[in-house]
Amino acid sequence: MAKKNKIIAAFGITIILSSCGNKEVDKKVADHPAAHIYNTMVLQPRQISGSVQLPGVMQPFQFVQLYPKVSGFVKYVPVDRGSIVKKGQVLITLEAPEIEQGVAAAKLKFTQAEALYITSKDRYRRLLETSQTPGTVSPFDLEAAASKMQGDSATAQGEYANYKAQETMKNYLTVTAPFDGVITERNVHPGALAGPGAENAKPMLVLQQLSMLRLVVNIPEQYVTQVKDGDKVHYKINALPGQIFTGTISRSSESLSNNYRSETIEIDVPNPNDKFKSGMYAEVVLPTSGSTNAFVVPKSAIVTTTERKYVVIADNSTAKWIDISEGNQGNDSTEIFGNLHTGDEIVTNASYQVKEGMKLR
Repeated sequence: MAKKNKIIAAFGITIILSSCGNKEVDKKVADHPAAHIYNTMVLQPRQISGSVQLPGVMQPFQFVQLYPKVSGFVKYVPVDRGSIVKKGQVLITLEAPEIEQGVAAAKLKFTQAEALYITSKDRYRRLLETSQTPGTVSPFDLEAAASKMQGDSATAQGEYANYKAQETMKNYLTVTAPFDGVITERNVHPGALAGPGAENAKPMLVLQQLSMLRLVVNIPEQYVTQVKDGDKVHYKINALPGQIFTGTISRSSESLSNNYRSETIEIDVPNPNDKFKSGMYAEVVLPTSGSTNAFVVPKSAIVTTTERKYVVIADNSTAKWIDISEGNQGNDSTEIFGNLHTGDEIVTNASYQVKEGMKLR
């Protein structure tokens, strides 16, 4: 980077030096802030690789709130808060006599329909065999028997479907665990009435898989292109001071949140010994590669006001403001993006006193 010193001369100020060496005039010239020394540098493409520290939170790998699918009274709850359960284990048993009666009635109707179908099927078979002797059975009677058999078959199938539906409803009275995990919340006890569709109803149970956790981090928009799946990260848990853990980015949402303009990434965290708890906060250090389209300047080159953020370049000895946005930051430097080009001469100690259009010489 080339650096040089220049003078910003303020126009409109005329200093008349007396030929007789007037000391008072000399003193005014010496005290007048008519000039300001500034430094410049020539822009070259460069990037800042480093890391960024962001907050994260531990979440269960799988999480489910268990609600009743049918209405019934709670009969038995063999688990409680903190219970470790296995997939398929019974968690709650409900009782609903009307559902059990519905199953019995549906089974009876299916049995009746099936018996009618068997009878009509046997009658058609007998008529078909008899019709092999010419003149013994009219074609109309044979077709009627066939139609009756098909109708009874359809009725039997319909009753069977209804019977199975009622059986499924009865199965809903038994709530089982969909995966291995820990019961973290219980809101029902035997004798309570539970049912679907109640507004603001709490779940009967909450089940979380805690043997594996997800460390969830939201990455600001300016860093999303610098972080990718498979990158190694380091993180500290606030509740476990003095320890540093290592992980790998497992997945990302591949989209930005409209509310926070950030992308969500997840780091799978094995937790076989229950060292981590769901809900723990973490400080995650993510590696950043920098942007190939960036220019790096000292932080003193950036002027920030309530309305804009800009740098000052010398364009044919004239001050020109260029709006910029910032990227990665180092100790005393930062990446900038804007309408800038390689070779532009930028003021490295700019301030709002350097007005746009001011002659630099």
